[in-house]
Amino acid sequence: MPLQDHLPPLNREFVAHFGEMGSKWGINRTVGQIYALLYISPQALNADEIAETLEFSRSNVSMGLKELQAWRLVRLRHQPGDRREYFEAPADVWEIFRVLAEERRRREVEPTLSMLRTALLDTPTTDAERHAQNRMREMHDLIDRLMTWFDDVQKLAPETAMQLMGMGTTVTKVLELKDRLTGKSPARKSPPKDPQDRAA
Repeated sequence: MPLQDHLPPLNREFVAHFGEMGSKWGINRTVGQIYALLYISPQALNADEIAETLEFSRSNVSMGLKELQAWRLVRLRHQPGDRREYFEAPADVWEIFRVLAEERRRREVEPTLSMLRTALLDTPTTDAERHAQNRMREMHDLIDRLMTWFDDVQKLAPETAMQLMGMGTTVTKVLELKDRLTGKSPARKSPPKDPQDRAA
């Protein structure tokens, strides 16, 4: 039975999109579609139900579920009187974002920070090394500050975090005002004059 016979059009479009986007996010098409199906499913699904709905082999579904469990993006559930394992995505989208960001940080950001910290402990012996180390320090400081900010946001209640993100340009304007009041705002360059104006 084709996929379109298992899912209504809107659901099918969502699942297909996540499959296509999977490779751009570092996961394969199968894992992306499994996660999308679990995310929009009103109840937990077992591996057989997932395999039948998406027309995937049972082994591919099992591998995909293991990968999603490693990312902590699905939860294992058991049904009374049923020995099969059921899976569901967290209901809170903020929790999904938080877990995904934490896993990205652990797998990608922290190894980079570790490498940069080690490099900054070295004593440069040439101008080229000094220049490179200064650039590394700038990168380290930026990533470290972003991670500190992320840790602070993680401590907020989901509602507060959503409000903070919704403030957007308001926060930017407040910071710009603070910089102007403290004299830290960079001087704005005047636009270049038109050559015809100078001739006049």
